[in-house]
Amino acid sequence: MSTHSSATGSLVIHSARIIDRGEVTEDGWVRIEDGIVTARGTGTDWSPADAVVDAATDAGPGALLTPGFIDIHGHGGAGASFDDGVEAIRTGRDLHRAHGTTRAVVSLVTASIDALARNVATIADLTETDADILGSHLEGPFLDPGHHGAHEPTLLRHPVASDVARLLEAGRGTVRQVTIAPELPGGLDAIRQIVAAGSAAAVGHTDADAAMAVAAFEAGASILTHAFNAMPGIHHRAPGPVLAAAADHRVVLEAIADDVHLDPHVVKLVFDSAPGRVALITDAMAAAGSADGHYDLGAVGVTVENGVARADDTGSIAGSTLTQDVALRRAVAAGVELTEAVRALTGTPARAIGRSAELGGLAIGMLGDAVLLDAELRVARVWSGPRLLA
Repeated sequence: MSTHSSATGSLVIHSARIIDRGEVTEDGWVRIEDGIVTARGTGTDWSPADAVVDAATDAGPGALLTPGFIDIHGHGGAGASFDDGVEAIRTGRDLHRAHGTTRAVVSLVTASIDALARNVATIADLTETDADILGSHLEGPFLDPGHHGAHEPTLLRHPVASDVARLLEAGRGTVRQVTIAPELPGGLDAIRQIVAAGSAAAVGHTDADAAMAVAAFEAGASILTHAFNAMPGIHHRAPGPVLAAAADHRVVLEAIADDVHLDPHVVKLVFDSAPGRVALITDAMAAAGSADGHYDLGAVGVTVENGVARADDTGSIAGSTLTQDVALRRAVAAGVELTEAVRALTGTPARAIGRSAELGGLAIGMLGDAVLLDAELRVARVWSGPRLLA
């Protein structure tokens, strides 16, 4: 497996099944110049380039080419936690990039407002130097104590307007999403405040019933954080936030297809219930791509056994050890159409954070982020385009 920058010169990738925006193009080719897609076609009518990749040679018969994967919710990898600063973020990103994730939002677990403001500012700086980092995701501290999961409950707080404003301002426009329990005092006002600042508000770690979830979506929330996890489930007399999200065409549902957070039948149910509106996330913590053992997830001690992370004090699932290529294979194994599983890694997460004009597809003019997969959906090569367009 190799990763390459396609930010300079010209590149043609040919003889691939291209899967992009729900469509399959047989024997397709893509031309990328200086990191931007400039032409597409089929067969052999491509012009010479500085680099030419025969997909069938590189990845074997049945090679697939997709847009680069986008993870809007992940906490680390390769032994490094995104809460631990610049080098840890880069270490984790290197691991996930090798598995096809060309761009990512950096998720932070609950901490003090001071610590979160510092980390959000650090990530804002990184977006100016590291093209693959799309900004930050605050998963906390505005969460329901009864659904704290792997977040330290003593650090949870109600969403006071001044705290929300401080965190958003520290991000200088790079806070991409904020997870919030809308039923908390001030929760709906905070959702409006987050959306007004240009960030996505996500409903999660919540005790909300369906009516409260609907109120949150009416207030502007547009993402459901890891559907089914850390929230009420579906009961025939209490449909809960998942069905409220599935019924609202403005809402993207995050799903963790690791066969731990969601049974495969439930993965298929989410896709069937919200077509074109599922984002396959990793929610990966430091142990992704690393060994079993003890880790710290923010202020919470976590033990990983057989690739499953659980909080030491409560036994709650504590993030995953997932990479997005594995999520693709598991979603397909669950019965999800390949075109829809790819959409959930590319176009849908790009749209969820407002970047679908340049990311999540291989249309002419978009950034040249691409993943070459073999017939078994294993990553063979990864290319990343240039910096995001202003």
